[in-house]
Amino acid sequence: MSSENILYKVKKLREITGVGFKDCKIAIDESNGDVEKAIEFLRKKGIAKANKKMERVASDGLISIFEKDNSFSILEVNSETDFVAKNSEFINFVEKVSELVFTASGDIKNVPDLDMENKKKVKDNLISLISKIGEKITIRRCDMIKSNNFINFSYIHSAIKKNVGKIGVLLSLEVTNKSEEVLKFGKDLTMHIAATSPLAIDKEGLDQNLLNKEKEIITEELKNSGKDSNIIDKIALGKLNKFISDNTLLNQEWIKEPKKKVKDIIKEASQNNKIKIKKFIRFKVGEGV
Repeated sequence: MSSENILYKVKKLREITGVGFKDCKIAIDESNGDVEKAIEFLRKKGIAKANKKMERVASDGLISIFEKDNSFSILEVNSETDFVAKNSEFINFVEKVSELVFTASGDIKNVPDLDMENKKKVKDNLISLISKIGEKITIRRCDMIKSNNFINFSYIHSAIKKNVGKIGVLLSLEVTNKSEEVLKFGKDLTMHIAATSPLAIDKEGLDQNLLNKEKEIITEELKNSGKDSNIIDKIALGKLNKFISDNTLLNQEWIKEPKKKVKDIIKEASQNNKIKIKKFIRFKVGEGV
């Protein structure tokens, strides 16, 4: 095989895979000029590199929301650095997977085996992207709010383009009248959720194990501070109630009017139009990683 023919095949292999010249030249040599076998060779090499990279921590990345017919899916894909999160190929991958998450009804278990536009599965395209970019990349989580009989909203904070950014919120409201006031309130509430990070709509939605743990921490902290044992339980109860208020959406101070709680704003708005929060989802890149 002539040098010119080898260079042509190396160039073709680079265009197909996006891998560097040196690795493509080795792959062509190892595959006796067979481009398809060279692709397989690089993929195997890419898988080996990817597995090594998986030992590293990916806590940056992007949130993407996909919308259709009053239904929304939300997806978090992590990278190791913000530099990669701004990479156009990474962004494109996140957007395409986000659309597939919508078709999979937000079920993360089904996403890796879904077919993408290039006829390859998500998991295979992920491996190729890791091999090309050189960082650990993980599809961390996804969820969905479907239409049902409610009015749904979405919001992306720190957006780098439409529906792609660092914090994503989905919200579902039950209303009697889809008025302009309700639409404005819904959008404001998604921004409030993005800023305040509630854990649940109300106390009933909080994990009891979380409350028990928080109470235990508060009690031990009071004991260590030398508080009188006779008043520790009373103080602990007050602090626990404050924790509940700070972390439940209805009991949080309304970000646009801090003297009022979210439930007060809803009560005022519900005089002419019943409004009830049915569900919210909030993803922040890297949270809890």
